[in-house]
Amino acid sequence: MNKEENQYSRTALILGDDAIKKLRKSHVAIFGIGGVGGYAVEALARIGVGKLDLIDHDTVAISNLNRQIIATHSTLDKPKVVAMKKRIEDINPNTIINTNQCFYLPEEKEKFDFKQYDYIIDAIDTVTAKLDLIETAISSNTPIICAMGCGNRIDPTQVKILDIYKTSGDPFSKFMSIDLKNRGIKKLTVVTSTELPIPTKEIETSIEMGKRRSIPGSSAFVPAAAGLALAYYVTKEIIAKE
Repeated sequence: MNKEENQYSRTALILGDDAIKKLRKSHVAIFGIGGVGGYAVEALARIGVGKLDLIDHDTVAISNLNRQIIATHSTLDKPKVVAMKKRIEDINPNTIINTNQCFYLPEEKEKFDFKQYDYIIDAIDTVTAKLDLIETAISSNTPIICAMGCGNRIDPTQVKILDIYKTSGDPFSKFMSIDLKNRGIKKLTVVTSTELPIPTKEIETSIEMGKRRSIPGSSAFVPAAAGLALAYYVTKEIIAKE
């Protein structure tokens, strides 16, 4: 038995060898490697997904230390996709990891071949990009699951996997569902929280711009729970695929 087989032997006890083989042959793209997406990536790597595409434009900031799995003092200011790749390579060097340090925008979607993916995880928080990512995945017949609102919440037990039209207590899901309905999208599996958001104070985003907006609060609990829920659902779907 080689090191890779031994690494997944405990997982094989509950999923079976055939499931492990399916996962090793699968290709998943994760858009957004932050508090939610980072946990999803690591869980997928540990469960045995063979190929991961990581897409994120951002770098690790000191404010990420409270919740993001890749955020440590040694990774500050490093691109998130680079920090995540290095972490996964340390977990399993045999995992194929493609990185794309970019911000997903509708006008740049041609850069991505959506049909190559077995599954897409949407963990970005920009509405325009999120809506386009969902539409493009659906038009490509590529399954997608999306993270909804996780900010301003602290209770991980209220994280649920639902159709977006059955969510409650999440203003972001409600807002997205209206737009999706207008676009003719009748169903979408999402990870959401039923916990009502905790209000936060408005803070000034920059002296130069002179604008104020509400910055979401966060904790280590809800993003992690959401990321693990995303990874679980994708794993289950890949294994069930004929």
